[in-house]
Amino acid sequence: MSTHLILGGARSGKSRYAEQLAQASGLPVSVLVTAHAGDAEMAERIRQHQQQRPPHWQVLESPLALAATLQAHAAPERLLLVDCLTLWLSNLLLDGQQSDLDDGPIVLSPQFRQQRQALLDTLPNLPGKIILISNEVGMGIVPMGALARCFADEAGRLNQAVAALCQHVTLVAAGLPLTLKG
Repeated sequence: MSTHLILGGARSGKSRYAEQLAQASGLPVSVLVTAHAGDAEMAERIRQHQQQRPPHWQVLESPLALAATLQAHAAPERLLLVDCLTLWLSNLLLDGQQSDLDDGPIVLSPQFRQQRQALLDTLPNLPGKIILISNEVGMGIVPMGALARCFADEAGRLNQAVAALCQHVTLVAAGLPLTLKG
């Protein structure tokens, strides 16, 4: 089992770098996508990512139950590419929340806690190779709204916890990979 976390900012080249590693592995690749198109702009982003990937890669949608999807598809001679942890985190954070999220404290749902813990418990026990992509959102200013602050805090906590479990961690900035671990 080999796990690799790839971090970077928006449009830093992290997905392209992860896809290059997956292609070079020589293994069959399954891409676990966590996004869903909520608007036309996101639909276009998804379309662009689809066009960049080799057509023979299997694509699996996993907006919430990521640990279960990883368990179901991990195999000794397979590479799973998760794109991306921060969209998955957003899905969990927003699932079951009230409509006015910036007016009061954000309460993390039991499902949020359960799914996050399931991922952390599952990762060390998976066969094959796993590449996880996540946004590094903690390098900017502290966000203004309660939801944005909660998201930044939880993304930072998740990235730290996943990085501790992974054999390899790479930060991508301006398309250039910098090895942080491994």
